[in-house]
Amino acid sequence: MRHFFTILSHELRSLLFSASTYIAAVLFLLVMAFVFTGILENYTKTPQEAPPAAVFFQLFWLPVFFMVPLLTMRSLAEERRLGTLETLLTTPVSTAEVVLGKFVASYVLYLLLWASTLGFHYVLFRFARDARLLDPGPLIGGYLFIAVSGLLFIAVGIFASAMTRSQAVAGILCCTMLIGLILGLRYAADLAVLNQEVLRPAKAAVDSLQIFQHLDDFTHGVIDTRQIIFYFSGATLALIFSILGVEAKLLQG
Repeated sequence: MRHFFTILSHELRSLLFSASTYIAAVLFLLVMAFVFTGILENYTKTPQEAPPAAVFFQLFWLPVFFMVPLLTMRSLAEERRLGTLETLLTTPVSTAEVVLGKFVASYVLYLLLWASTLGFHYVLFRFARDARLLDPGPLIGGYLFIAVSGLLFIAVGIFASAMTRSQAVAGILCCTMLIGLILGLRYAADLAVLNQEVLRPAKAAVDSLQIFQHLDDFTHGVIDTRQIIFYFSGATLALIFSILGVEAKLLQG
């Protein structure tokens, strides 16, 4: 992995000079500012039991659906379209180093974008002067969930980009997989057919994969190692499939 950091630094520079990165950043901040403003408006109308941070992270999926595809769709798809990926892999660089370098670069930027939302909570505390509005428990738990779940979301985006030469197709594929992962599993858990006795193990498995439940646990200070293993193992599998996909596409020419 001696070439990993070289690829990582190159990818970070590429992302910082990419228009899609700034589109993702602007859209992300606009959406999250709108969400945060709406939460505060609700607090001014009626008392709320949950702190603003807990409500804020409940809508994490809104920016994820467009931010992750924008950050990852060009990572491998554009390289393959331009033919630079094949050239890069003729050097003493492994496919794993290329895929991991692109993954970590996108993940770092993903974390930086979410870290920028700390400013919302700071401004709220600065002007409200009420410590109850800045409960550190949900805030720390929420950002920890963002960091852990982001591993899987970004890996899914890299996998989508590895499957095609088109950025647009990669973006649509990534968004579709994320919708299935986040909302599809939630919908599947409510299916009446899973309540049958013979399907109880499947029901239990689907329930354990509920990402919204994972978020609720994190914001309440409940850190389940099974959930962490799920995100790490899911990200690992997605990256392995990405590496295999890139190599298979290269063999096909």
